[in-house]
Amino acid sequence: MPVRIRLSRQGRKKIPYYHIVVADSRAPRDGKYIERIGRYYPKTNPATIELDFDRALYWLQTGAQPSDTCRSLLSEKGVLYKNHLLKGVKKNALTLEQAEAKFAAWLAEKEAKLQKMKDSQQIKKEQLRKEQLEREQKAREAKAAQIAQKAAEATSSQEEDQEAQATENN
Repeated sequence: MPVRIRLSRQGRKKIPYYHIVVADSRAPRDGKYIERIGRYYPKTNPATIELDFDRALYWLQTGAQPSDTCRSLLSEKGVLYKNHLLKGVKKNALTLEQAEAKFAAWLAEKEAKLQKMKDSQQIKKEQLRKEQLEREQKAREAKAAQIAQKAAEATSSQEEDQEAQATENN
């Protein structure tokens, strides 16, 4: 039985989320599966991936083939890299401690990049908000000046009318 790690679509129309499942390759996309090992939410920014790391690693080691999309998701979470390092340990290319140290360093670097990206997005949001507030303030000031000008014109025309009436009465 050829086993694949793939996505199973869930959610409403135009608001998808996916279960990351281990299934027989002959089963339909949203049909029967062996085990659900995670979730993938593509609509969030950045996309959210919840994954049972140990089970995904187990299935990769037992020969499950990931689909192209799942391969990229597993790569992003580091499952494929960890599998690669463990194969190196089996071949005596490096020790388990070295493999764990390499993986921990990779994971720390990945988290730093993700945090940097989130920080830059937050800064952009704050700048856009400040610019919008400034535009709104300028628009309010322009409108207030326009209203004041109309009020001044109205009072000056009323004064002129009163003066004209006063001169007519005299």
